[in-house]
Amino acid sequence: MSKELSFTSDPNTHSYGIWYDLKKFILLNIAIALSIQVFFCFSCFFSWDGIKGMIPDFLFSFCVSLFLSWGGSRVEHLLNPRVSWVYTPVKRLIATVVLYMIYAFVGCFTIVFLYIWIDGEFTLDEIPWAGILDFTLTPMTIALVFMAIFTSRSWLLEWRKSAIEAEQLRSEKFASQYQSLKDQLNPHFLFNSLNVLSNLVYEDPDKSAAFIQKLSKIYRYVLDVQQEELVSLSQELEFAKNYLELQKIRFEENLIFSIKIENENGFLLPPLSLQLLLENAIKHNEASQDHPLFIHILQKDQELWISNSFQPKSTVKDDSPGIGLSNIRMRYMLLSDRQIEVAQNENEFLVKLPLLRLTK
Repeated sequence: MSKELSFTSDPNTHSYGIWYDLKKFILLNIAIALSIQVFFCFSCFFSWDGIKGMIPDFLFSFCVSLFLSWGGSRVEHLLNPRVSWVYTPVKRLIATVVLYMIYAFVGCFTIVFLYIWIDGEFTLDEIPWAGILDFTLTPMTIALVFMAIFTSRSWLLEWRKSAIEAEQLRSEKFASQYQSLKDQLNPHFLFNSLNVLSNLVYEDPDKSAAFIQKLSKIYRYVLDVQQEELVSLSQELEFAKNYLELQKIRFEENLIFSIKIENENGFLLPPLSLQLLLENAIKHNEASQDHPLFIHILQKDQELWISNSFQPKSTVKDDSPGIGLSNIRMRYMLLSDRQIEVAQNENEFLVKLPLLRLTK
C-alpha cells in the first residue's frame, strides 16, 4: 500500500486516516489469502472439517500476502523519487525486479522456515534446507504475481502523473500565449482608432464628433470580450456592422459593405477577429470615388468568408506593429485544429475563418 498519509492539524483526523488505511490493507490481504485457498483447495469450503483443516494454510497464505504486499509498497516508495519510470524505464524495471525478488525470497524462506518448524516437522538440530527451499517455490510464485501487479500499478500511476503534468504545462503555456495575443488587441485597436480620429478632426469636426460617439460603443465591446477565448458569431457580426458603420462616417460612399449570414446559432469565433481583418482591408486598400472599397462578409457552410476588393494603396503609412492575420492565425492554432485560409487574386483578397463549436 503506497498511499501517502496527509498530516492535518487535527490528531483525530490523522489517527482515523491511519486506521482506515490499515483496515483496508488487512482486508485486502485476507481476500488474497482466501483466493489462494480457493485456488488450491476449493473443496475444503464445502465441509466444516475442511474449513478447520484449512486454517493453518490460510494463516500461512495471509502472512505471505501481508509480507509481499507490504514489501511491494516499500520497494515502490523507495524507488519512486530515485528512479523514474518515464525517463529510465529499463533501469527502473531492473531495480524493481532485483530488489523485490531478493526481499521476497528472504521473507518467504523465513516464513516457510518458521511455519514448518512451529508445525514440528523438524528440529533446529536437523534443518531440511532443501525441503524448505522447495516449499519456498510456491510463495515465490505468488511473489512474481505481486511483483507484476505492483510494477504495472507503479508504471501506470507515474505515466498518468507525467501525462497530467505535461497537459497542465501545455494548457498553461497555451493560456499564456493566447492571453498575450489578446492583450495585443486592446491597445492595437485604440491606437489605430485614435490615429484615424486625429486625421478626421482636421478634415471634418462634425464627422469626428459622430466618430467619437460610435467609437465609445464599439470600445465597450472590446473591453467586454477582453477576457473571452471565444465569442458568438452573432456578437462578432454585430460588432463588425458597428465597426463598418463607423468607417462609413469617414469614407461615406467610398466604402460599400454587405453582410450575408445563413445561420448564426452555435457558431463561435475568437474575439475581434473580424475587426482585425476589416481594419487591414481599410488600411491597406484605396477607398475613393474612382475606386470604392467593397467589403463582403459571407457564410459558407462552417466558414466565414471575409473579402475585400484588392486595390492596394501606393504608399501605406503603418505606425502600428503588424498583428492582423498573424494574430488570428496563432489564436486558431491554440484553440482548434482548423486553420484560416487566405486567397488573393488581382481583384480580390479573401480570408476564410473556420466557424467553431464547443465540444461536449
